[in-house]
Formats: sequence, C-alpha cells, structure tokens
Amino acid sequence: MADQLLFNPRTYDPAHFDPETRRLLRATVDWFETRGKRKLIEDYRSRAWLSDFLAFSAKEGLFATFLTPAAAAGDHADKRWDTARIAALNEIFGFYGLDYWYAWQVTILGLGPVWQSDNAAARTRAAELLDQGEVFAFGLSEKTHGADIYSTDMLLEPDGKGGFRATGSKYYIGNGNAAGLVSVFGRRTDVEGPDGYVFFAADSRHAAYHLVKNVVDSSKYVSEFRLEDYPVAAEDVLHTGQAAFDAALNTVNVGKFNLCTASIGICEHAMYEAVTHAHNRILYGRPVTAFPHVRRELTDAYVRLVGMKLFSDRAVDYFRTAGPDDRRYLLFNPMTKMKVTTEGEKVIDLMWDVIAAKGFEKDTYFAQAASEIRGLPKLEGTVHVNLALILKFMGNHLLNPAQYAPVPTRLDAADDAFLFRQGPARGLGAVRFHDWRTAYDGYAHLPNVARFREQADALCAFVTTAAPDKEQSRDLDLLLAVGQLFALVVHGQLILEQAALTGAEEDVLDELFAVLVRDFSAYAVELHGKDSATEQQQTWALGAVRRPVVDAARSARVWERVEALAGAYEMAP
Repeated sequence: MADQLLFNPRTYDPAHFDPETRRLLRATVDWFETRGKRKLIEDYRSRAWLSDFLAFSAKEGLFATFLTPAAAAGDHADKRWDTARIAALNEIFGFYGLDYWYAWQVTILGLGPVWQSDNAAARTRAAELLDQGEVFAFGLSEKTHGADIYSTDMLLEPDGKGGFRATGSKYYIGNGNAAGLVSVFGRRTDVEGPDGYVFFAADSRHAAYHLVKNVVDSSKYVSEFRLEDYPVAAEDVLHTGQAAFDAALNTVNVGKFNLCTASIGICEHAMYEAVTHAHNRILYGRPVTAFPHVRRELTDAYVRLVGMKLFSDRAVDYFRTAGPDDRRYLLFNPMTKMKVTTEGEKVIDLMWDVIAAKGFEKDTYFAQAASEIRGLPKLEGTVHVNLALILKFMGNHLLNPAQYAPVPTRLDAADDAFLFRQGPARGLGAVRFHDWRTAYDGYAHLPNVARFREQADALCAFVTTAAPDKEQSRDLDLLLAVGQLFALVVHGQLILEQAALTGAEEDVLDELFAVLVRDFSAYAVELHGKDSATEQQQTWALGAVRRPVVDAARSARVWERVEALAGAYEMAP
C-alpha cells in the first residue's frame, strides 16, 4: 500500500483540486514519466536547455494557468494565483529535477513586480507572454552587491521624453537567456535616495540587452547580462521610488515560499531510491536495513520529511488567508525557506550515510538530489539572513498572543490577490500571532510532544530572564543560535496544527518530536558554547537539554512504514 504522506506518481490523484488543476498536475507527472529516468538524467548531465519542457508547458498552458492572477485572466475561469496548487507543482518539479523547478521559480519572481504594478499595459503584456509560453526573469542581483538593492549600479538616465536610457549589469539572473520579460531594478541618475528607485520591464531579445554568460555549469541558465543604453519607455516602468523597493521585497516574499516544496519533492524521490537500495542490498548475510543504525537513520529521515510536508502544507493556509490585518505569513514564509530546506539537507545526508557509494552513481536520481538539495537553503536569502528575519517575530510570537479566527485548510479554487498588494515592507516587529501553545496542548498526551513543550516553555523563560542584552544583540553569531531554538518551536507548532487537520498518525508524530527534542538540545548546547554567552545563559542552555522518551514498540511501528517504501516507486526507465 502506498504511503499516504508521500508523493508517489503511481498513485497520485490530486482530487482535492478543481478539474483543470487536476488535469494539469497529472499531465505534468505523465510527461516526466513518459520521458523516463534515462532521458531525465541525460539532460541533467549534458546541461541541456529545457526547450522540450517549456514546449510542453506552452502547449498545455501550464505556466499561464497557474501564474496569471484572476485580475489579468480575462474570461479564463481556470487562471488564478493559487498558492495551494503552486505548492503542489513545486513538489512535482522538485521530484523530477530542480532545473525544471528553477525555470518556473524565476518566472514567478519575474512576474512579481509586474503583478504588483499599476501599469495596465505591462500586466496585459505579461499575460500575453504567458499565453505564448514565454518565461520571465527577475533582474535584481548584481555581481558586486548581490541582492543589496540599496547599492544598485543599474543606472537610468532620463531621456527627456518621459523615459530613460538604462546602463548596468545584473548577475545570478535565472532565465536571462530566454525571458520574454525581465523585471529589472535600478536607480535614476537625477534623483538621490529611495525616491530614485525604478523597476522596469526589459526584453532579453532587444539589441541593447547583452547576454554575457551562464554563471553556473547547469541546465539552469543563471545569467549575467548587461544593458547598454537600453531604451526604457514610460510604458515599461513598473514602479518608482519606495514602491519599487517594496515590490522587490514583496516579490521575494512570494517567491521564496516555493523553495520548501521543491525541497520536499527532491527528498521524496531520493527516499524511494535509498530505501529500495538499502533493503535489497545484502551485507554479512543480512539486508542493510536489518542493522539498527540504518533503521534509525532512515526512520529519522522519514519523520523529518513528514515534518517538512506538514509544516509547508499548513503554511499555505496562512499565505492564502493573509491580509492587511493578518500578516502571520511573514514569519511562516522565512521558516519554510530556512527551516524546511535545511531539514531537506539533513534528510538527504541521513540517507546518503546509508547508501554510501550508491549515492554517487550516475544512473541514480539520488546523485543529483544530493547536489541540488544544497542550493535551496542558499537561494532567496541565506539561512542566516532568514534566521535574522525570523528573530524579529520572537517576542510577540512567544509571549504576546492575539486573538484570531481559526484558519481552515485552504485548498479552495480562490485567487490569492493579497500577495500582490502586500503594501510597505516594514513593521515586522508589530506582527501578532495566535497562541502557539494551543497546538501543543492538543497533543500533550504524546510523550515527546510533552517533552518538547518543556523546552519551548524554557525558551519563553529565556526570553524573559536571560535574553541578549544591547551589546549581545550586535553579536549575530549568538543571536542565530537563539533563532534556531525559536524556529524549532514554530516548526513544531505548524506541524501539530496540520496533523490535527489531517489526522496524521500519532506514532509518526511522536517519533518526529523525539528528533526535535534532540535538535533543541543540540542547539542549546551550541548556545552554551558561544563566546559571548553569559553565565546565566550558559546555565539556562544546559538546563534546557532533554532526552527524548524512548518507545521501542513505537519506533518499530514507524520503521514498518519506512520499510514499506522499498519498491513502492521507481521511475520508468
């Protein structure tokens, strides 16, 4: 019987979506399965551009249907910006190869400034390009400054006709080789400060657009390009001033959520391969999966992956329910980007320790999974950047809950219009949250949830009695250790909320929280060892260490679920 918690192309039936969404998701799976594993790996290793895939997407209207907001869809009833089905497609792309996901992801980023713009002509043009099967690009980063948009060297000189001439270069720009529209961030030469920012639309096929190179050795085209006296007409301007700055950050808010479900897809495919290989390999007269350490590593990988899925699925609901008076998604978003993707790295590493040399073989998906999983924590802001962002919410989340109506599961066919009118990208410290304890109270009967709750309560005590002082608050190394502890509490909260909504198996949850108890203890020990940790903080850290509650029978039942993955899926050759 297929595991209901993991994506399996053999049994996949997204019946919770509308008919056209189901058709497109299933057609995408079938396209990859028909293409087969050999061709998939061959294209990955030969760094072939994704022309066949993009032709499929254009023929089916995949990107156009999923990435056109209802306001730009005309009379096309199936077009909308629906985070739930976007997440489902992320997972499928991750499952088959991050190159495919990347072309889709940077199209999402490129569309962000357009869909946030008041420029009706640009929005109409973007919708037409999507209908034609074009991809998009997001021209923000630069070689010298990275994504430091305060320091952009893309300069726009007024042309005296209401437009500009743009000169400058951009770096790390996905789809920069083929994008029908590139959203480019720059600044005016005649206006100082934030009022001089401009977002404008460029065409990669224009003679003044110079493609320099692909900066990575991959099918992903992560370009460097340069504009030389590029004509920016008034109708090409998407945003000016502070609105351009906000559009950049809000676009990243929309786009970086996609990293979590891509990571999940990678881990799922790799897990089928790893468990099948380990179960079929005989060492010293026994299957590899008979060894206790192997069972522990594969079980830990499995429950971590389940946690990734439960957290990400629940985060979708907060994205879709967001509005001017409910900005909780601004915490859960960097959590998906930072926490879920780093969990993905741990899942792959645990499995790789088991399958060892097999993980390098050229005819496996695992070999590319082990490489590609590393990129996701490093895209759309590093782990450190997102941890620092998460810390802005810690006080209110842990200690100052507010009343909100319950957020339901959001799989309805609705347009998530608020994502393109998020407003100013500030005021994060004022965002309020519902009481995190409620989710834990619902599973207090599970021994390891209760044990982890002790650690979460201890963190609240830390914040009120031993929080970093003004001088320590400048020590980012110390703060990041605190951020990891806080992230675990939020991670556990949404996992339990989703578990309650879906009836997730309690054995799996308790086994997962045994892992989270160990994680919390490890980060507490790390905090204890920080150079600037005070004696009070050191004492607190050691006092927060806990041992998980061991239950051999529970672990054996969860292992049966893991072992059942052997042979459950293998991609068509």
